[in-house]
Amino acid sequence: MISELRKQLLSGETTPVKLLEDLSSGIAERDGQTGAYLSLELQTALEEAQSADLSKPLGGIPIGIKDNINVLGQPCTCGSKFLSKNYTSPYDATVITKLRKAGAIPFGRLNMDEFAMGSSTENSALKQTRNPRDPERIPGGSSGGSASAVADGTAIAALGSDTGGSIRQPASHCGVVGLKPSYGRVSRYGLVAFASSLDQIGPLTQTVEDAAHLLQAIAGADPRDSTSLDVAVPDYHATLKNGVEGLKLGIPKEYFGHGIDSGVRNQVDNAIQKLAAQGAEIVDISLPHSSYAVATYYVIAPAEASSNLSRFDGIRYGMRAEKPEDILDVYKKSREEGFGPEVKRRIILGTYVLSSGYYDAYYGRAQKVRTLIRKDFEQAFKLVDAIVSPVAPSPARKLGTNADDPLQEYLSDIFTISANLAGIPGISVPCGSTDFDGDSQLPVGLQILGPHLAEAKVLQIAHAAEGTCGADIG
Repeated sequence: MISELRKQLLSGETTPVKLLEDLSSGIAERDGQTGAYLSLELQTALEEAQSADLSKPLGGIPIGIKDNINVLGQPCTCGSKFLSKNYTSPYDATVITKLRKAGAIPFGRLNMDEFAMGSSTENSALKQTRNPRDPERIPGGSSGGSASAVADGTAIAALGSDTGGSIRQPASHCGVVGLKPSYGRVSRYGLVAFASSLDQIGPLTQTVEDAAHLLQAIAGADPRDSTSLDVAVPDYHATLKNGVEGLKLGIPKEYFGHGIDSGVRNQVDNAIQKLAAQGAEIVDISLPHSSYAVATYYVIAPAEASSNLSRFDGIRYGMRAEKPEDILDVYKKSREEGFGPEVKRRIILGTYVLSSGYYDAYYGRAQKVRTLIRKDFEQAFKLVDAIVSPVAPSPARKLGTNADDPLQEYLSDIFTISANLAGIPGISVPCGSTDFDGDSQLPVGLQILGPHLAEAKVLQIAHAAEGTCGADIG
């Protein structure tokens, strides 16, 4: 879609201002139902559009931004009461700087689970986001606003962040493409941190080619992010259409066992067979420590969140409780009033596993298991070029159905978490639709995982899957 819009822009068939006006009209018409946007900053975007350089790779293309990525002069609420009233970003995140350099126009702040903690966007303190395919269902999370807007056509493309599946899972639920790059491929400077060793920024788009466009723009080293890798960024379009003939695709037995919805299983199996028909060799593999991934993640991620969110103290920025008795009361009441239940739950859990007497038993042991999970992937990639699996065990559930069962919600990320623990790239590409709990046809995503920094290979396979599965997607 981006390539087609670029042709229209260069030919004069449309303009950046017209693109923004069309998006704004669509948002006014449909966002009341989907609730993807928190704010627009339309006037600022229109000013940028009027001077857009159409010679650049993304010249004149508006891009939606998840509301935990800082954009100069705009709100950055992270879906939380803590930042919703009196915080305006004083700088651009590196990915925003890179988007602007490529000619893109940041447009709109997209809803999310509070501080990216959730898999449904129901944890946003600010509004409810719904799935455009069925408004009674979740869009997934935490990048639910980004996925919903792209699926609904109110965003051409968007940026999200992925800590344990927060790009890929909502992409699967909404029927769009979502790419989590390798850890270190994209700068995290300007992303409000949830878990610093797991977070990655990536694109949510309507096509795999569009994902390649955005990744090309935002990837690369950044001296302001010490975890950013100083390695060459390949041309992601050069091999995009090379197909899968001769490639070995691994099928991990641990990802196809008990608990997968039969419709999801059928659509993923069908996609795998179509890749085989294009010349891919299907290889059975094992990732033996996968069963420990959820427990490992829910020790490491809350521990890092507990540390990262300590900066929200009611003193430096964000909300402050009224009439505190003393400085400790400022901290206590501001956090009590500013953070939602899921954020509090994870902070408490993280503080516990880092506390004296428990650090080695929980956090230290989780880091050792993380190493084993990473080694599982390293061994697997000696045998295969990529790994394919479902993104989620089931399609999008109905709103509110896991309200009293956080553990069940955590298990919904069982197939995506391992990629974050290992730092490898992963993508969700639509591979069909299925009936679920007696309701409408709902999207299913195929997950493709590759070795560290092998985004080009992941995109290549995803492009082949997209081409062969397109007819199955309602």
